[in-house]
Amino acid sequence: MPTPFAPRIILSQNARSDLQSLIQAHSTPQSLALRGRIVLRAADTDQPSNLKISRELSCNNHTVGKWRRRYHDLGLAGLQDALRPGRPKTIVPPTRVQVISMASTLPQD
Repeated sequence: MPTPFAPRIILSQNARSDLQSLIQAHSTPQSLALRGRIVLRAADTDQPSNLKISRELSCNNHTVGKWRRRYHDLGLAGLQDALRPGRPKTIVPPTRVQVISMASTLPQD
């Protein structure tokens, strides 16, 4: 059952500057930038609700709640994608590269 009140986010100046630099970096994926904007907006002095933030950032209020809670619980590391379930990779990357390069070359006469 969802909680009726969103956790309050209080950011230090260092955390705020880290989030702003993460958002402004050109190499940051857009999904991660959105999560940073959600947290920054949640930490503003007017203490907006999840619904208000979702309207301002054009996303779902459940999305806002999820990332707000994850930042509250785990900090900046909580904004990263969680590990996905599934079978682990069995071929190490160097071997994979060798197999692909061998399969890509033309056979000798």
